[in-house]
Amino acid sequence: MCGIVAYIGNKNCKNILINGLKRLEYRGYDSAGIGILIKSCNKNAESESHEAGLERNRLEIKVVKQSGKINDLEKLLEGQEVEGTVGIGHTRWATHGQPNQLNSHPHYDCSKKIAVVHNGIIENYAEIKEELIKKGHKFISETDTEVLPHLLEEILKTDPCANLLIAMQILLKKIKGSGAIVALGTDYPDELIAGRIASPLIAGISKDGNFFASDMPAILEHTHDFVVINDYETVRLTRDKVEIYNPEGILIQRDVFKATWTLESAEKAGYEDFMLKEIFEQPYGIRETMRGRITNGIFNFDELELDDDKIKNLKKIQIIACGTSYHSALTGKLVIEKWAKIPVEVDIGSEYRYRSPLVDENSLFIAITQSGETIDTLAAVKEARKKGAKVMAITNVVGSTISRESDSVIYTHAGPEIGVCATKTFTAQIIVMYLIGLYLAKRKNLLSEDALNGFINELEIMPAKVQQVLNNAGKIKKIADNTYRHTCFLFLGRIYGFPMALEGALKLKEISYIHAEGYAAGEMKHGPIALTDTKTIVVGVIPEDFVYDKMLSNLQEVKARNAKIFALVTEGDANTSKYADYTFEMPKTFEELYGILEVVPLQLYAYYIAKNLGRNVDQPRNLAKSVTVE
Repeated sequence: MCGIVAYIGNKNCKNILINGLKRLEYRGYDSAGIGILIKSCNKNAESESHEAGLERNRLEIKVVKQSGKINDLEKLLEGQEVEGTVGIGHTRWATHGQPNQLNSHPHYDCSKKIAVVHNGIIENYAEIKEELIKKGHKFISETDTEVLPHLLEEILKTDPCANLLIAMQILLKKIKGSGAIVALGTDYPDELIAGRIASPLIAGISKDGNFFASDMPAILEHTHDFVVINDYETVRLTRDKVEIYNPEGILIQRDVFKATWTLESAEKAGYEDFMLKEIFEQPYGIRETMRGRITNGIFNFDELELDDDKIKNLKKIQIIACGTSYHSALTGKLVIEKWAKIPVEVDIGSEYRYRSPLVDENSLFIAITQSGETIDTLAAVKEARKKGAKVMAITNVVGSTISRESDSVIYTHAGPEIGVCATKTFTAQIIVMYLIGLYLAKRKNLLSEDALNGFINELEIMPAKVQQVLNNAGKIKKIADNTYRHTCFLFLGRIYGFPMALEGALKLKEISYIHAEGYAAGEMKHGPIALTDTKTIVVGVIPEDFVYDKMLSNLQEVKARNAKIFALVTEGDANTSKYADYTFEMPKTFEELYGILEVVPLQLYAYYIAKNLGRNVDQPRNLAKSVTVE
């Protein structure tokens, strides 16, 4: 959960690194640093000895790092002469050691001839550190990363045939855990060396030099040509070459792919925050996710890559996800079971591989991850594949790890999401859940042609209905203005509304830091109703569906305990307002599809409450966008 950017070329790299880190600050923002290869400085050049002159012309790695935001690093750099054309940069989300200057990256070896930046966790770092200390190495930080430059130094010292690339290849075989690692060495001034284990890393190619980055936005202003690095591969990057070596150290070839995202698509485009921009981009994200899959009433979803025999013999579907993606998985369970009559299990990724899950050849395993790099979801995928499951991935990031670890991939095409909290990628995931359910039902002949066409036609106009909700965002803001001072929020929903209640509560917790819980409304009387009093806001998700009357009764139960009620209702519902203090109307749709309309006002509600409290909605505390640690 950190960001890496590195450059080697013919330009001064300080600003390239700093600007790249700014675009990666959503990945980590506890601290940041850069390391640039420069010539040693000696101000008394006229009187220096021959030996001193040689010393002056030697290279050193100038490291400047600081705790806090990238702006704090920029202030530290003011007035410092840090000029060079080869450098590495890092923005950190702390895992080992406090987020202070000492623990910030880059980290040196003993001689300060090697500097390293790293994303991920080295699980056996304590063991490696102990061995290196016995050999005379001294450590100054609390991080696991610091063992990496020392280990490279030790390999180079003990193996006269090794260079920095070979040392990185040996290092990857010694460490356990995850990591994207980029190393810079004074003895190797014309190259950057990188390695990767289960953490994202790409190389960017341009006429003015080449790059490493953990995410495309860091270097999109310089290039749209990228090469993806896979697990246990090492890379030598020079000013004009990208050399990739497989785990056996053999040079391999890989095609360059061209990114279609523009730098502007990763900017705020006039919105106050990325989160608000991305909430309002949801009609576009939904439309793009359906593009080519639903066109003028024609449904085409053959990318699911399931033949008739596989679908006929499909006995169970397992969906694995974490956080917000888990809530889209719950929606998938509901619609697949109703439409396709296939049992669906939904698991939290971090729990799945520890419960001895049952998988067989007649199971379909679906992994949902916005970034495609979520470590818990990736671990679950590997466990399922070991047991023979066919794995399908749903992700928003082309070239991500999950796409290469799976048998098939469905991309959501929501565009880059910069805000830490998932919004537009969530609604895109829900669309994919609907498409999978409808596709399986169609192939199994379980929906009539009229029913199938009805859903397809409704999905085609769903972007317009989401836009209708967004056009009334001001109403949500007024409700937020009246309720943001409350200290307890309970989100209630039933059936299709329950996952949205969970998601609404999660969004409020993430960005406002207010205690919020999502519940199946019928569960209130089994304990949570004890929390309701005049300080409680109950958010009820109550569309006109087959459990409307049940939901209305549940809201009356909390109203009797003096809680304030904010209800999401279907347009024209005059009944719920008799009990609710605030209501917001949603367009009518099929009951299975209400979730995608319900979550948008819940996102806005969380956003406006957080803004009233002065929170940083794009970078909420203790969270990062791509969760690449267990």
